[in-house]
Amino acid sequence: MKTLFIMMDSLNRHFLNVYGNSFIKTPNIDRLAKRGIVFENHYSGSLPCMPARREMMTGRFNFMETPWGPIEPWDDCLPVELKKQKGIYCHMITDHYHYFHSGGEVYNTLFDTWEFERGQEGDFWHPLVKEPKRPVFKGKNRRPYWVNREFAELENEEDYSTPRCFKRAIEFIENNHQEDNWHLHLELFDPHEPFMCPQKYIDMYNDSWDNRYHFDWPKYAPVEEEEEAVEHIINRYAGVLTMADHWLGKLLDKMDEYNMWKDTVIIFSTDHGHLLGEHGYWAKNYTFDYQELVHIPLIMCTPETAFKNKKITALTQTVDIMPTIMELHKAQVFETVHGKSLLHLLNKDDEKHHDTVLYGYFGKDINIFDGQYSYCRQPVEDSVVYHHTAMPREYHDFCDRDLLKTADFGQFLKHTYGISHFRLKKKSYRHHNAPDYNIIYDIKDDPNQRKPIMDEQLEKKLSQKMIDIMKSYDAPENEFKRIGLDFM
Repeated sequence: MKTLFIMMDSLNRHFLNVYGNSFIKTPNIDRLAKRGIVFENHYSGSLPCMPARREMMTGRFNFMETPWGPIEPWDDCLPVELKKQKGIYCHMITDHYHYFHSGGEVYNTLFDTWEFERGQEGDFWHPLVKEPKRPVFKGKNRRPYWVNREFAELENEEDYSTPRCFKRAIEFIENNHQEDNWHLHLELFDPHEPFMCPQKYIDMYNDSWDNRYHFDWPKYAPVEEEEEAVEHIINRYAGVLTMADHWLGKLLDKMDEYNMWKDTVIIFSTDHGHLLGEHGYWAKNYTFDYQELVHIPLIMCTPETAFKNKKITALTQTVDIMPTIMELHKAQVFETVHGKSLLHLLNKDDEKHHDTVLYGYFGKDINIFDGQYSYCRQPVEDSVVYHHTAMPREYHDFCDRDLLKTADFGQFLKHTYGISHFRLKKKSYRHHNAPDYNIIYDIKDDPNQRKPIMDEQLEKKLSQKMIDIMKSYDAPENEFKRIGLDFM
């Protein structure tokens, strides 16, 4: 068995043809969908980038235990277990630079081999002592972004890391298509911002931006820009996605050439979506966890499902990716894994998978969706959250020294194999413009989440569902307390 997991970052399913949008040109994602199975109700679990990746590596929810951080010494990880149990060769190709900065430690070294293509977003790559050139711009501003632009030929596709990642994947297939028992993790940072690509891809969308200022990287904040700027960003997002799709096609061509579909499984997905002006917001993290952020694409092609062009309506989540790949290689899945293999769904209609899905950010709201209602519990005022770790690294550096001085040290989680760890106290926080009630939407009746429901009896039922699912996943007791739920 050969498995290929292709993950793009910040892929908004609402912009994909296969999910009902004909605006963006993605013929090769469509091609993949026609060959396999499209999951209609796939959801993120832990957001954003590194929490989602730890979840996909371990099959466990991250956000109720720790924020952005490394693999922990008690984590049972997909590539390690594939090698240990079944001798599967595991290779990673990525341009996701967070794996190689603080808070992303020990992910790439799980693999037998790995390749890193440089230059995305804030990647500290090219050395430049002088200040880089900056045009008049709006939006985010990180020095490495401007530096890396100076060393790139912006109209040359292969100066972009997404095409280079696909080239490395094609090389891997050329060198290994005749071999069996391998797993390739191919991960693209695009279409994550900043939305950069050769102009020819943006021109496909009749972009009329007059360059009154440089704008390809909106701030994580409410939209304040004019309507033309929003349209420009959507066109740039579309261009970046179409470039990625074009190179995906080259990879699929190579699989056709070697007739790899007879013994290869492809899983295609993302970590979360991205707001492009919907609900009046840019980006993610600080907002309410709208469906555009958490309802994500998943396509799966197996030899048994070739050309089925089938749709699965069962509720599924990112925690299911790890046990699915494990089962494909006939490896044992540990009891500590929260997810469940998706394979039982492939040739059955309308079979259930999860009754309810759980999602959120560390320290922020906790959310569930049961197939009809989304329910958001916000932290109570002045509540605290606990960061559990034996690897006290976060996005920028080590955890603050003064915070570390106050840490408890012991065994606070059930699944750490007796390994003692830090427990760091932090403040909970609510999403931007949070109301003074817990938010319910009927997604079937109100998919755009415009009309919150005020129904005491319904909220009572949904809060019990949240308690039950959190208990089933061994959520720390404090997680119940901080959102005002009874642990007992």
